[in-house]
Order: sequence, then C-alpha cells, then structure tokens
Amino acid sequence: MGTMDNEDLWQATLADIELQLTPANFTTWFRNTSVSSQRDSEVVVCVPNGFTKTWLEDRYNKVVLKALRNIAPSIRGVRYTVQARRGTPSAIKTKRQTTERESAISAAEEVVNQESFEALAIDKTTGLNPRYTFDSFIVGSFNELAHAAAEAITKRPGDPSYNPLFIYGGVGLGKTHLLQAVGNTLHKAGKVVRYISSERFTSELVSSLNNHRMSEFKEKYRKIDVLIVDDIQFLGRKDKSQEEFFYTFNALYENNKQLILSADRTPKSISGLEERLCSRFEGGMITDVSFPELETRIAILKQRCQERGAVVADEVLGYIAEYIQKNVRELEGALNLVLASTRTKSEAISEEDVKKILKHIISRPKKVVTPKRVIQTIAGFYEVSEKDLLGKNRRKEIAHPRQVAMYIMRNTLKNSYPFIGSKIGGRDHTTIMHACDKIGEAIKVDDILREEMDLITHQLYSE
Repeated sequence: MGTMDNEDLWQATLADIELQLTPANFTTWFRNTSVSSQRDSEVVVCVPNGFTKTWLEDRYNKVVLKALRNIAPSIRGVRYTVQARRGTPSAIKTKRQTTERESAISAAEEVVNQESFEALAIDKTTGLNPRYTFDSFIVGSFNELAHAAAEAITKRPGDPSYNPLFIYGGVGLGKTHLLQAVGNTLHKAGKVVRYISSERFTSELVSSLNNHRMSEFKEKYRKIDVLIVDDIQFLGRKDKSQEEFFYTFNALYENNKQLILSADRTPKSISGLEERLCSRFEGGMITDVSFPELETRIAILKQRCQERGAVVADEVLGYIAEYIQKNVRELEGALNLVLASTRTKSEAISEEDVKKILKHIISRPKKVVTPKRVIQTIAGFYEVSEKDLLGKNRRKEIAHPRQVAMYIMRNTLKNSYPFIGSKIGGRDHTTIMHACDKIGEAIKVDDILREEMDLITHQLYSE
C-alpha cells in the first residue's frame, strides 16, 4: 500500500474509530474533523471548536492514536487544533477554569449537534436522515417480521394492528435504519413525521419547563402524524418525562396517529417504566431484531459496496462477514475501513490486504467475562445499584436480577456455587443452587426472560 495523503489517512482512521463508539458519540465528536498535516511522526487533527478539542484530548486521545497507528504504525503522536469552517466562529472558549464541567460538555454537544444537520443532511423538522431507506435495508430471517410490520405501516399508518409498533433488540442490528425508513417513506407521502431519541425528548421537555414554554411543547407534539422514538428504554425512572410522554402518546393514539418505538429490551424489561406506559407499548405489535446469519451479512456488504460504487471480490466480503457476526454496524464499519485503507491501491483488493487491514479487529481476544462484569452488566440492564444487587434486599425488582446474575455466573462462567456465593454478598451455596434452578426452569417457559438473557449475553461479550 502506498503512503496515504491526509484525507485518506483520516477517513481510514475514522472508519476504525466508528467501530468502537456508539453512533451518537462518533457523530457528535468526530464530525467536521480532518487531518491538516503529518510531520515528524505527529498527526495534526483539525476540530471545529474548543469544546471538541478538549473532549478529544481528555477522553478519546488514546482511541484516536491507536486507530491512527493501526493504519500507519510510524505515527507516534497526535495533536488537536481548532480550525473553524467558513462562516462559523473561529473558536469557542472552553470552561476548564470553572467547576461547571458538565455544563461545558452539554454546551459542546449542542454546538456540534446544531452543525450536524447540514453535515449529515438531517432534516431539521423531521429529525430524519434521508439515506435510511427501505431500498438500502437488507432483509433476513433475523429482521423479516420487523421489516414486514414497518412496511405495513407505510401503507396503513395508524392501523391498530401495528399501533404502536415496538421494535427491540441489541445495538447495531438496524433498528434505527428501519425506523427512519418508515419515517422517510411517510414523510414523502405528506405525513408530518418526527423522529427523536427519548433522551432528546426529555431534554426538550426540561428546556420547555425551565423556559415556561410547555404549551408550545405540547402543541408541537400533538400535531404530528407519525411519532418515532428511538431508545425508549431511557425514559425509565424519569417520572416527569414519562408523564408527559403518556399524555402525548394518548393524544396521538386517540386521533389514529402512528407511533413507532424502539428499545434494547421488551417493555416489561424496562426498569422503572410505569405500568400504564408498559400497557400502552404492548397494545399494538411487538417484534424483535436479532443477529444476522452469514448469507445476510454478505448481502449487506454487497449492498454497501454497490452504494459506494466499489468492486470487491466475493471471497473478501466472505472473509469480513465470517469474522464479524453479531453487529451490522461493526460489519459496515469494517467494510468502510477496508475501502478507505485501500483507496490508494490501483489493483483489486485481495483477501491478504483485508487480513492486514482488519488484523487489529479480528485478532482481538474475546472479551473475558468476569464475575465483576456480570454484576455490572446485570445492574445496568435492570437499572439497579450494584450495592442492592449484592445486599440483602429481597424486593422482586432486586431479587430477580440477583438470581439472573447467579444463573449466568453458574451456566456461562461455570463458577462453583460456593464461589458465586462469595461474590454475591457471601451467600450460602444452597441459596445459589435454588436461584439457578429457579431461573433455569423459568427460561423454559418464559419468552421474555429468554429474550432478556439473549440481550444480557450480547452486552456481556460486546465491546
């Protein structure tokens, strides 16, 4: 491979970084960045404002440097400099000297998010990205029911059979793509569509409350034809947000407006979700997206190559699909990395090229799952504190996650009963045996519990 110019180097680096971050974090902190120079083994990265510079230096410097060295091993350092785009302020002072660190971070996100609409061609009114369409969505056995329901909505929005449509599944499996494909189709048909994350809904609500603009907030959401809310699980335990969303939901539903929701788990598994909302979410159709099989992974890669006008041999795509199995986003990110890293090559991409480019990804050791990680993951999934999980609290919302942790430590980690007892509050081994037997029997008959186990396992072993 020849020496990369600045643009090629940074595009390849971004493709690598994208594999390691959530879409929100990647978009927020790496949009409008570029490499301005490569000199004396140091790369200079240009960023749009001071907040981004501070954030990358403090939080993502190791990630950036590692990704750069994966592409060009001779690089020894990275430096960030503020270089504003034309028509924008040259720099925004950071707030390092104040104690309001979180305020600065929040402000940074707002600054970058305002610029994101132009950069990503996101419609300011709908919140939709036009690149998400049904034509670019690959259907397989892992998502065919969710896809069929989504297409049915485009023909009959508001049909009680699919209202609300609740799609759940792990990260990187295409939920957002599918939701936005519905939104884009209905928007083109003249419907008033609003796509929003539950976190942004909460942010807008808080802002409206603080600025005494609740009437405007209510009016904006009541006149929507199609409301799409991504990652609805983050409404859990936010009482005021749940209350307002409940009223918004009812107002739209009673007027035959379409509601589409996504989450990483079923409604009943969302900790802190009010019963009345859980009931509303289960009133239409609930469907999941799971992991794509090999044939579908190859089909996804072929589709993405076609969209980019790239010609890649089947054996190369097969190699990528074989090693990246459980995350569509990672699959596409790996392809982006391969394409970006080989732009300087005049000859066809070979399987050997791909092995070298993806060596740092494919050769990564499998994540070692420890009892500590099990406890952390279970506590996060069920939204309980680790202290409660390890303590004596016998309330169902604590006892159930605790028993699930015991079961996973026994059946996944193969730990002994006494060992598990020592890790979970010093409990007797007979208590552990009882819990494992109880969860083991429940899994045989409880579909929701089985789904929870699949999602937890995915979280345990994902990066």
